Amino acid sequence: SKSPSPRQNVPARYFIMKSSNLQNIDISQQEGIWSTTPSNEQKLNEAFWESSIVYLIFSVQGSGCFQGFARMGSAVGCERSQDWGSAGSGGVFKVEWIRKESIPFQFANHLLHPWNDSKKVQ
Repeated sequence: SKSPSPRQNVPARYFIMKSSNLQNIDISQQEGIWSTTPSNEQKLNEAFWESSIVYLIFSVQGSGCFQGFARMGSAVGCERSQDWGSAGSGGVFKVEWIRKESIPFQFANHLLHPWNDSKKVQ
């Protein structure tokens, strides 16, 4: 469980989490966990400790849609999941799924990423 953030006034953070396969999404939704590449761990941990809330929006590569979104429930730990269907995964952390539904990218066409040349979020 998350202890109070020292910077509760920092706005919510949002991350698009790409998965190489649907199996990882299924595991996440059933077990309430996620694992990302080691290169993402520091960014997520910083956001978790410094923001009031961290939302993760999930998409399987090549699917053309989001599979839902969750709230980050713990910092990334050292433990790894043996069930995780990707090589090179990092530590496991808790997620609390808010919505489990396929949402086509076209429904998010109005969302633009200001730090990626205002490209569509997908």
